[in-house]
Amino acid sequence: MRITGEPFGSVDGTDVTRWTLQRDAVRVRVLTYGGIVQSVVVPDRDGVPDEVVLGFPDLTGYLKHPEPYFGALVGRYANRIAGGSFTLDGTTYRLARNGGPNSLHGGERGFDKRVWDAEEVDGGVRLSRVSPDGEEGFPGRLAVWVTYTLDADGALRIGYRAVTDAPTVVALTNHTYWKPGGGAHELRVAAGRYTPTDPTGIPTGEFAEVTGTELDFRAGGPLSVPLDHNFVLDGYGSPAAELYAPDTGRTVTVETTEPGLQVYGNPDLGGVALETQAFPDSPNRPEFPSTVLRPGEVYASETVFRFGTR
Repeated sequence: MRITGEPFGSVDGTDVTRWTLQRDAVRVRVLTYGGIVQSVVVPDRDGVPDEVVLGFPDLTGYLKHPEPYFGALVGRYANRIAGGSFTLDGTTYRLARNGGPNSLHGGERGFDKRVWDAEEVDGGVRLSRVSPDGEEGFPGRLAVWVTYTLDADGALRIGYRAVTDAPTVVALTNHTYWKPGGGAHELRVAAGRYTPTDPTGIPTGEFAEVTGTELDFRAGGPLSVPLDHNFVLDGYGSPAAELYAPDTGRTVTVETTEPGLQVYGNPDLGGVALETQAFPDSPNRPEFPSTVLRPGEVYASETVFRFGTR
């Protein structure tokens, strides 16, 4: 296992570092800007290593084109909050409406647009920062740690931790677009239900069955239409999803502690984001799993991306 850091430019006078994690044939590169997973190189069925994520070769690309959220660490709240507001303990908090009429991915300058502190840890690197009370409209001083490690088998493990000094809401994810091959991809998702949305991407509150719809990926199938849906995962512990590239044989398998998976992809993009997450708009939906974090509690989440071949 080899871990190195190198300069990667600066943002507003703050230096950015690119960390490289290398274990055998697997190489992962993470930026301190936005917690971005810039590169993942893994071998195909013939042992030939190649890039399997979408991104830019330099920092300028991420600064000029932030909207795809390539590889980004998203927070304080991943996905959407309806109307850019929520009420917690009787107080209503107003957020930026940066996704149409809604708040999206933490606001105009979320975690993906911040430079994080970093330290080397066993098997990887840990990023940290303190989000001050009121940042992007969210209450509470939130201390956050995100750890990227490579397991002994070359799996990328992302662990999230956070604590607060006041009641708040938290939902973090990684927005990497996966591209294990150069052609069409096949997707399997362990979800018998999904959360339908209104035209602006806000859940209606219904849990709909995927049976008989184009969203039934339980047995696996080709990705032939644009997707932007939150799947209600059947359970924890077993793989949540698998993305397969028939041309290279590569697979990306996702395991998570989260209840949902946002699958976002368009055939024109060439990559698929598999965002493990809390449900969109949970702060305004008491019937959804809670995303409230209170003083004395610890927000903890983990997602593992395993790489293989067929």
